[in-house]
Amino acid sequence: MKKKLALMLALSMTVGTVLSGCGNSAQQSDEGKADTDMVYAVEAGSAGEAAAKDNGFQTNVVASQADALMEVASGTSDAAIIDLLMAGAMIGEGTSYPDMKYTTELTTEEYGVGCRKGSDLASFINSVFAESYADGSMKETATTYGVQEALVEQPECEFTASASDSDVEYIQGKGTLIVGITDFAPMDYKDENGEWIGFDADMARIVAEKLGVEAQFVEIDWDNKIMELDSKNIDVVWNGMTLTDEVTSSMECTNPYCNNAQVIVVPN
Repeated sequence: MKKKLALMLALSMTVGTVLSGCGNSAQQSDEGKADTDMVYAVEAGSAGEAAAKDNGFQTNVVASQADALMEVASGTSDAAIIDLLMAGAMIGEGTSYPDMKYTTELTTEEYGVGCRKGSDLASFINSVFAESYADGSMKETATTYGVQEALVEQPECEFTASASDSDVEYIQGKGTLIVGITDFAPMDYKDENGEWIGFDADMARIVAEKLGVEAQFVEIDWDNKIMELDSKNIDVVWNGMTLTDEVTSSMECTNPYCNNAQVIVVPN
């Protein structure tokens, strides 16, 4: 599965480059253009939902991308729009949905981590990203989950603490980094022992270790992620989050760390 995901990512980036000059909102693939008469299952508040709206698609809004795939499997939606990274982990031979495939790539985008607006935690995470990219540990972690082809090169970065109201000090004082997530393989998901793993989960633990605190993972309603941050129910949103205009205007975001795309998933 990991090799399959890396291959899908490499192929997607190649296809995206070839198609970038076509000028269509919904890019055309070998399977043909997206059908606006179909019903597309999308996660509430996601980049997939935004892409569906941009293209004038009929939507069935559900709680998660995993639920979107279940809607297609049960026949209550014609297709789903999900992240390419999730498609690589969840559909096709040897996965949970072997009878599904992705066709059209609707967008190209980047993942980032979201902190409270004005928070110095984003700067701290950027410094950890820079260090782990330079020493190869970020790529090693990415390879474990098959997302190494999606990594974005990290610039050099030194942590700059806030002169007052430091989020880093607040987190260190309480001893926990509360990470807001959803069940989203290969970024955040549970292993057979019920422990959260995934590329994002592992990187969050590395940051928590650098802070000298414990990482605590909390499942959130993705549509309420900004409210969860601002109310301090969580300290960070770290779950394959696309850096949309809404996200970057409402949160203090890190540098991008992974490339991604929204893709249409249909039954074989």
